[in-house]
Amino acid sequence: MADNGQSRTARRKQKKSKKKPIWKRIFLIALIACLVIGLGVAGLFSYYIATAPEIDASKLKTPFPSKIYDKDGDLIADLGNKARTKVEYEELPDVLIDAVTATEDSRFFEHPGIDVWRIGGAVIANVTNGFGSEGASTITQQLVEKSFLSHEKKISLKVQEMWLALQLEQEYSKKQILEMYLNKVYYGSGAYGVGKAAEVYFGKTDLSKLTLPEAAILAGLPQRPSAYNPYENPELMKDRMNTVLSLMVQHGKISEKQAEKASDVKIKSLLSKSEEENNKYLAFLDRVRKEVKNKVEGANIYTDGLKIYTTIDTDVQEHVQFLLSENENNPIDYPEPQTIEVDNETKEVDMRAGMVVLDTQSGAIRAIGGGRNYTHGMNYATDINRQPGSTFKPIISYGPAIENKQWSTYHQLNDDGPYEIKGSDQEIHTWVNGGHYYDWVSMRFALRESLNVPAVKTLAEIGYGTAQKFAENLGIEFANDQIALTDAIGGSETGTNPMELAGAYRAFANGGIYNEPYAVTKVEFPDTGKTINLKPESKAVMSDYTAYMMTDMLKTAISEGTGQLADISGLPVAGKTGTTNLENKEGSPDSWFTGYTTKYTISAWTGYDYQKAILPDTKIPHALFKNTMMEISQGIETPDFEKPDSVVEKPVEEGSRPAKLPSDYTPSSEIVKELFVKGNEPTSTSEKFDQLDPVESLKATFDKKAKSIKVTWDYSSDDNVSFDVKASVNGGSMQGLSSTDDTSLEISNVEPNATYKIQVTAVSEDSSASSSEPSTVTVKASGKQDEEEQDEEEEQDNNGTEAMQVSSVNASFNPGNKKVSMSWDYSGPPATYKVVIQGISSQQVSSTNASYFLEFPHPGKTYTVSVTPVGKNGSNQGQQGSPGSAQFTIPTDQGNDEGTGNQDGDNGNEDNNGNGNDNGAENESENDSDEAA
Repeated sequence: MADNGQSRTARRKQKKSKKKPIWKRIFLIALIACLVIGLGVAGLFSYYIATAPEIDASKLKTPFPSKIYDKDGDLIADLGNKARTKVEYEELPDVLIDAVTATEDSRFFEHPGIDVWRIGGAVIANVTNGFGSEGASTITQQLVEKSFLSHEKKISLKVQEMWLALQLEQEYSKKQILEMYLNKVYYGSGAYGVGKAAEVYFGKTDLSKLTLPEAAILAGLPQRPSAYNPYENPELMKDRMNTVLSLMVQHGKISEKQAEKASDVKIKSLLSKSEEENNKYLAFLDRVRKEVKNKVEGANIYTDGLKIYTTIDTDVQEHVQFLLSENENNPIDYPEPQTIEVDNETKEVDMRAGMVVLDTQSGAIRAIGGGRNYTHGMNYATDINRQPGSTFKPIISYGPAIENKQWSTYHQLNDDGPYEIKGSDQEIHTWVNGGHYYDWVSMRFALRESLNVPAVKTLAEIGYGTAQKFAENLGIEFANDQIALTDAIGGSETGTNPMELAGAYRAFANGGIYNEPYAVTKVEFPDTGKTINLKPESKAVMSDYTAYMMTDMLKTAISEGTGQLADISGLPVAGKTGTTNLENKEGSPDSWFTGYTTKYTISAWTGYDYQKAILPDTKIPHALFKNTMMEISQGIETPDFEKPDSVVEKPVEEGSRPAKLPSDYTPSSEIVKELFVKGNEPTSTSEKFDQLDPVESLKATFDKKAKSIKVTWDYSSDDNVSFDVKASVNGGSMQGLSSTDDTSLEISNVEPNATYKIQVTAVSEDSSASSSEPSTVTVKASGKQDEEEQDEEEEQDNNGTEAMQVSSVNASFNPGNKKVSMSWDYSGPPATYKVVIQGISSQQVSSTNASYFLEFPHPGKTYTVSVTPVGKNGSNQGQQGSPGSAQFTIPTDQGNDEGTGNQDGDNGNEDNNGNGNDNGAENESENDSDEAA
């Protein structure tokens, strides 16, 4: 029967469900899961412990120095074996023990090897911030890690570390453990062990003489020995020392008063006079240490017994160091120190220099010149951040333009400065040719002469984003991650160093393939047999046509432009100069040269620590580059750069805009060969020098009575022309008779019975180089003359010729308008004058003065001007008299000083603190020019 509408079966089910609520099921499942996980973790931890290495007493007591090998696998350094001094526990003063334990492990003498309280705090921090964010290692654990385990942040290694620490505490006393720890720890500057560190930094071999500040420094160094190095970073070390003193107060080791007194001590006053050095390749080894530290997590080249294979070429490295030394045979003429005012204090400052040599094909670092007489400290090859000047023009402006817009090397740019920066009252100038501008020039010419205005115009046209992406692919890092207009001339807040610049230029030399410069190829761990390959991956960052065309222009910059002092005969070399300037101040605080062959890429910088100091010589980087490249290229074959199929070379009529092919009539002097991206070469032909239509109906008749020949012709074209008339007598050479606007001419006093061949050519009045094919006619002067009359006429002709003499020829060049002004004296029969400037122009004038616009003046070059009188009338007509001549010289300040003594002004802009002004001040200028054409 049903009970309250429910069956017995239903009531039974309801009763059963009430006996087991859902939360109990969840709890049961969770409990089972926890048991399973716990068993799994326990099993995993058991596995970690079972696979932990054995405690090896020999490894506890002696750090393993790392061995460094050169590019050929030869040992060049054994880091650690010369910088060790073992100390006994009894030699350790209390002040040092207190400083170390307060800093590293305050309960060292109390815990059994692991500190439960520190582990709990570290667990919370790791859960909150991620595994590895905070360690809980005791001194015992650190000793275990340094002796038996790798430095990787893995749970398995941490479990093994704690297990071995517990074991170690069972076998050794606290004193022994602390002694082993302090003898093993690396303290920077090539020293490990507290005994050697005290000697290196304070000149003390007796540790009992350590003061509180010195003990605090030694206790603070192991955390970051390179960063806290008191020789290199005394201010950072001061902060670290104060932290140690604070911990000592916190743990009751010293009083507040003692800490305050110790904190007042200046770090530099504690240091010994010089830092001990252990290897002659210091600048390169600094780079090795940094690469291993950054790329191999937890590795320490001074204690881990690594085998480190590097890219150094010791011959190249030694030569670079020689050029940066004070050796009396050094060919580089460094200037004497100069005195400047800094913060109301007079300082004597030396010129600094940094240099890098890369293998062009691989990007391997062959040598690093960290500075003049480099020890440790600022590495001027890798650590500086200085404005690059015009070395940025290929990277920021012209490279991106070729890559993204397929510009040719002939692409026309208007150097019509100054360039006004929008939204600012600032201007960018090009200080070339005495302050004048070139108007329309090719991209090749703009780069060759290092013109500023075309460079910033190019950046504005291609777009900031395009240029920034191109440059970043070459390893350039921009200040505030933002490109500025003045980066086109290397004058913003963005700085660089020789390593970064060499890496960027190498991509141009290497067909557009880039990888970060590297010093280490691989690292081997002897204990495990593990090998880590550190060669960076290469990537194509630009087209092969961009790389080749930029290289070809940079070859011109060395052979004809601003880098001529770095040119090397017989070696295909490309490169670029760069200098910077300070706002409202003449002179350059930085000078660069970066260049390359197919074998090596070199970048060199010179300057001062204080950018108020101005370089007395901006050409030392040229000398460093040239001397090094010549030395390291001896005995090896250096092929020229190979033109890819994507590039075509075409003749172009110079001055055509856009580029046009030369016509059959274009003079060879007006033809240049330029490079084009295939498919973008010019197809139309210039008509500028096309020939004019020839004269028509040319006739010549002899008038026996007048003893003259009448010449007539027709010309139906509307071209603005004059006519050049020449004649030969009895098969002799053609002689100029006249230049006339008429279509007729009378030749007087002709020779009887002589045959005259007369030639008439139409010549354009718009361009002296454009003319027609000559038309000719022949006529014979028939009839006899009285012999006496003939002799008289010949005598008159001779007298007239002798009287045709030019004298007092003067010629001068005006750089303001680029005009050559000429004048001369003449007394004799009426004449016109043939004026010739050697190798440039020839013109016919009727007065005793003339001028000529010299479009491309060559600084320092001397030209010869000759003036020849040509008879106009009677027996003198067409006869040439005796010429006169003079010379003029183009002033050397028409271009740069590359070989001429004029200053290279690769000017970017800096403020008085050495920072760039990305608004581009008026002095943001460059004059990397040598010759105007």
